[in-house]
Amino acid sequence: MPKLFDEARLFRAMQSRDRRFEGSFIAGITTTGIYCRPGCSAKMPLAKNVRFFACTAAAEEAGFRACLRCRPDTSALLPAAAGSSATVSRALHLIGANIGELGIAELCTRLGVGERHLRRLFMQHLGASPHAVLRTQRLRFARTLLEQTRLPMTEVALASGFGSTRRFNAELKRTFQTSPTMLRKAAPRAVRSDLLELQIPYAPPLDWAALLAFFRARAIDGVEVVGERSYSRSVRLPGSAGAQVIEVEQAARGHALLVRTMPTAAHSLPALVAGVRRMFGCDVQSLTVTEHLAHDPLLARALAKHPGLRVPGAWNPFELSVRALLGQQISVRAAQTLAGRLVRELGEPIDSSGSAASTSTTGPSEGPTHLFPAPSAVARTTPAALAELGLMPSRALALHELARAVNEGSLDFERLRLRSLDDASAALESLRGFGPWSAHYIAMRALNEPDAFPLRDLGLLRAIRREKSDATFADLRARAEAWRPFRATAAIALWLLDGETT
Repeated sequence: MPKLFDEARLFRAMQSRDRRFEGSFIAGITTTGIYCRPGCSAKMPLAKNVRFFACTAAAEEAGFRACLRCRPDTSALLPAAAGSSATVSRALHLIGANIGELGIAELCTRLGVGERHLRRLFMQHLGASPHAVLRTQRLRFARTLLEQTRLPMTEVALASGFGSTRRFNAELKRTFQTSPTMLRKAAPRAVRSDLLELQIPYAPPLDWAALLAFFRARAIDGVEVVGERSYSRSVRLPGSAGAQVIEVEQAARGHALLVRTMPTAAHSLPALVAGVRRMFGCDVQSLTVTEHLAHDPLLARALAKHPGLRVPGAWNPFELSVRALLGQQISVRAAQTLAGRLVRELGEPIDSSGSAASTSTTGPSEGPTHLFPAPSAVARTTPAALAELGLMPSRALALHELARAVNEGSLDFERLRLRSLDDASAALESLRGFGPWSAHYIAMRALNEPDAFPLRDLGLLRAIRREKSDATFADLRARAEAWRPFRATAAIALWLLDGETT
């Protein structure tokens, strides 16, 4: 397996049964042919009988099957090693977001690499081939749909990327040693027919309160509602005609987020799951990030208060880009006000009376009322009309040009996600009204770039001035070099410090 740690250290982590190590590695037991999570409660094997793998796909490719007690096949897939290769990380993102329709050949085309090179990278960083990882992802997603929904078998098979129910049945039986029907019958909880509920695992720990606080302070009126324990928003899923309202909260048991929405087409579900995973950083190995950043005393203080800190993502890159543009040189609250006006003027009203948020017992009493304006809607209006909402004329013009670029395809956020941080930042900075701060803010939240860093941010500077009162942006830049490749998480930690009372 990739050398995340030496094997002695991996075995000590396994012996500790510390569930915080989940997602860091998989343990295969040679005497039983089973692979487990680090925190499995089964009898501890001898060290000589354990093989370590970077991910479930590598364990399955080596002939091991998932433990029925700790269910490692339901854990977050992305291992810590994936972060060491930008190409592998981008490939995993593409697989997760397009699980039902993306083959290896198209994956290589989108990444701009050959199959042989991609296989070499996967073996180096994950210990498994791209085909094995894609197969494991599809099987895991299929099992999720079987156990947590009432979708017909045919729809589950197609949504999971299996070309036929015959192949679907054969693959599941070979991997799980039982039929799809029996997997559904053995599901541990009842499935509601009036509501779609999915549990999406995350790599623990997770600071759910910090995520909600961040989203609450920036919630766009009409689009997002953040309750005490839940987050709700309006979305339009690919291939779906109407709007959906989704509600996300932390599951009562296990390391998972519970997502609620009204029943939707099966082929839209991969995009739903991928969007939630990105937005809440489900695949981030927070222990690895913390171990790296905690060498800095200032960051160690913030991370100790917020174990499992994540970079809050964004559901809609265009929405986040608009928010970044509106928020330049004004307060967070003022940017919220402007965004709310834009939504009321150009957003599409939705009927949320039957939404998941309105039926929740833990979430807000009133759900979202509008979809965020589509690029086409903003592009159809005029800069003058946008200025009437309270935007400065220069900003109204920049917003109009942003919408036109996205609507016409000259700015494609999905393609930007596949480019390097420097290339993506340069593309964003070429737009009217976007500078380095905006480009890196969009990269860290909308493109999920772990090393993005909005350098010239006054909040970041104020945070390091807690230690050195005369610190400059040059000092911040020099200090941040040691935080690579996780400068985005460092920025979130510093913003939390800046928000504390002294």
